[in-house]
Amino acid sequence: MGALFRSEEIGLAQLFLHSAAAYSCVSELGERGLLEFRDLNPKVSAFQRRFVGEVRRCEEMEKTFTFLQQELRGAGRVLGPCPESPRAPLAREALRVQEQSEQLAQELREVSHNRASLRGRLRELRQYLHVLREGQRFTSLPAPLGSPPRPRALSEHEPILDPSLHQHLDRKINFVAGVIHPWRVSAFERLLWRACRGYLVASFVEMPEPMEDPATGESITWVIFLISYWGEQIGQKIRKISDCFHCHVYPYPESEASRADTMSGLHSQIQDLSVVLEETEQYLAQVLDKVVLALPTWRVQIQKMKAIYLILNQCSFDVTEKCLIAEVWCPVRDLTQVQDALRQGSYKSGSSVECFVQRIPTSESPPTLIRTNKFTAGFQSIVDAYGVASYQEVNPAPYAIITFPFIFAIMFGDVGHGLLMFLFALWMVLYENSPSLQQASNEIWLTFFEGRYLILLMGAFSIYTGFIYNECFSKATVIFPSAWSVATMANHSSWSSDYLATHPSLTLDPNVTGVFQGPYPFGIDPIWSLATNHLNFLNSFKMKMSVVLGIVHMGFGVLLGVFNHVHFQQRHRLVLELLPEMVFLLALFGYLVFLIFYKWVKFSAADSLVAPSILIHFIDMFLFTSNAGNLPLYRGQVPVQTVLVALALASVPVLLLGTPLYLCCRRRASRTSRPAPVAAAEQEPLLEGQEAGNSVNATKEDVESGGPSPDAEHSDFAEIFMHQAIHTIEYCLGCVSNTASYLRLWALSLAHAQLSEVLWTMVMRNGFVRLSYAGGVVLVPVFAAFAVLTVAILLVMEGLSAFLHALRLHWVEFQNKFYVGAGYKLCPFAFAPDAWE
Repeated sequence: MGALFRSEEIGLAQLFLHSAAAYSCVSELGERGLLEFRDLNPKVSAFQRRFVGEVRRCEEMEKTFTFLQQELRGAGRVLGPCPESPRAPLAREALRVQEQSEQLAQELREVSHNRASLRGRLRELRQYLHVLREGQRFTSLPAPLGSPPRPRALSEHEPILDPSLHQHLDRKINFVAGVIHPWRVSAFERLLWRACRGYLVASFVEMPEPMEDPATGESITWVIFLISYWGEQIGQKIRKISDCFHCHVYPYPESEASRADTMSGLHSQIQDLSVVLEETEQYLAQVLDKVVLALPTWRVQIQKMKAIYLILNQCSFDVTEKCLIAEVWCPVRDLTQVQDALRQGSYKSGSSVECFVQRIPTSESPPTLIRTNKFTAGFQSIVDAYGVASYQEVNPAPYAIITFPFIFAIMFGDVGHGLLMFLFALWMVLYENSPSLQQASNEIWLTFFEGRYLILLMGAFSIYTGFIYNECFSKATVIFPSAWSVATMANHSSWSSDYLATHPSLTLDPNVTGVFQGPYPFGIDPIWSLATNHLNFLNSFKMKMSVVLGIVHMGFGVLLGVFNHVHFQQRHRLVLELLPEMVFLLALFGYLVFLIFYKWVKFSAADSLVAPSILIHFIDMFLFTSNAGNLPLYRGQVPVQTVLVALALASVPVLLLGTPLYLCCRRRASRTSRPAPVAAAEQEPLLEGQEAGNSVNATKEDVESGGPSPDAEHSDFAEIFMHQAIHTIEYCLGCVSNTASYLRLWALSLAHAQLSEVLWTMVMRNGFVRLSYAGGVVLVPVFAAFAVLTVAILLVMEGLSAFLHALRLHWVEFQNKFYVGAGYKLCPFAFAPDAWE
């Protein structure tokens, strides 16, 4: 948990890997996920690197795996996840995987091709059989030339034409039979009639059973056609038109006996093909079973193998080309684990030379590593969305664990709404290991699930602030008896019957003895929910509460800067920046908090009418005047306020000029005391510029030249002064605007309470008021509407609004007081996707 407050120490190290053990060592490091490798060959293209052949080999195997997966998907098989994480394969094992995968792919291609051929042949035989069966009906019924088909129950031995016409015809009648797609029938028939001028007899009928379309794979009902014609030229035209319409034409025997023999042969061929096709399907299923068992493991292995070679391509060889050198960013505390991983890799590879790691100095800013768990990950992601922490600066996430849900709850304070949110998050927490919740594909749901602990705390804090506001679905709860006594007020007043009849609203005077018996034990007295001026009372309370909490929150952010200054050894900034910032904030807005509490303590109900206005006093404080109509809160108030404003104004030039002048004087002193300054003498200005993400060490040019030139020194001073001027203006103006920004706590809390009250009044209250003999039945849909609107409007919409406002208050008003967020994450080379979780 200590690493959560500040990023871990990261060092730059070199790995010396023997060529024979490099693959095993990188594989072992990938399993542990400890290092981020740097590319030592940035100017070398991917096609010119040392292990490009191995990478291409892995890509070829991935193409084979893709083909196998497509075949599984086509067969309706689902490829499951890899049951366990296999290690990266060695060279011999990779060859075995490649051979087996290519063999399975070849078998699948051959079997799939044979199955497709058998299916196509079987489909053609069945179509031919149906054509012959339906042709028996066509050739046995007489019909005039060109007439549409008219099925009749006639004998199959009757000729297609009247025998009396044979003496007028010397030509032989021929037939063209086949099947056609149903969408092309009308155009096919129309073109036949126009091209052949009616010298044919065309009959069409749908096939009794649907069959697969080889082009699309869909099951359709084909149409059988039988065309009789005279003359060879007409026959050629019919065949050409049939080819144009992609018809399947089959030979049609002329005699009855030939057709019977052909149909008998077709039956036997169909039976034989069905048996062969069934055996082919069984063999294909066996091959697919082998693929389902082996493919998940192969894919993981080859992906790891490819990742290893991509890392090896980032390494450089020494002059002997027997050793690979890699540069890595590594957490300092994990260096022993890295050495152990290298030792394990060398042992597994059988290398006699042991690989080792060596830490090297660097002037670059290291990456940021903050280890999280399932509880802190949601809060850390909120901070990282603003900007990844600079190297080893204070991390706001541990403080946001408390402040973020609390600020959200101030705007969302309601016991009922908070309880619903808490129970929803508690359900996700209790069933967080459920695969159905973890593997959901809905992005919105995954966002809620990943932030389940954040939602849990937001719900818990909303319950707490709901008790403070004494609101549960906009209604007050009477946990303790009210401190206001109506009976005492009635006994000590002149409330007659006529007075009560003419005054629907009565005033309780706390100055009457016994009417107000003291503060409510916890939260707001429930009697305020019945008062006509409860909104004025809550507005005053929540507005002052927002200002007080906002100033405390900002002051806490300024104080967190102490840890940054001390850690980076910039102690001068404690006096020249932190102290003026605190003086400016406390002299003006800290004094405002003092006035709020002082007025609460000093003035009671007895003298509340003469209580002065804090707002007018605060305005007069900046104008250096006093208002005779607004009494002072205490003696000597005007001189005290004058001194505070003077202190605040005096802190501005200190904040503006202190750090630049100090750095300038220190540089001159170091230059006069030492003729050849070392890099440490130039480190302080660079530390100052660290907020912009620069290195904390001297640059290479400064070290080589023995120090910066006078022009460079002048440029550095101008840059430091400009940076400090921007920081001063931003801080001073930000204290005013940020304090006003915290008033959103008051506004959002008021909006949530009023929406909740309107929803109760317009829905549930009407359901209760109109309750009659059928009220119990009517109340069910009324409550359903109330529940849906509560979840949709108050929980989802209002909750999202309060979340975004709390996010803005943390990012802008709190974090910019001490947090830079100019770093970049450490991305370790790891086979596991969540190595640091």
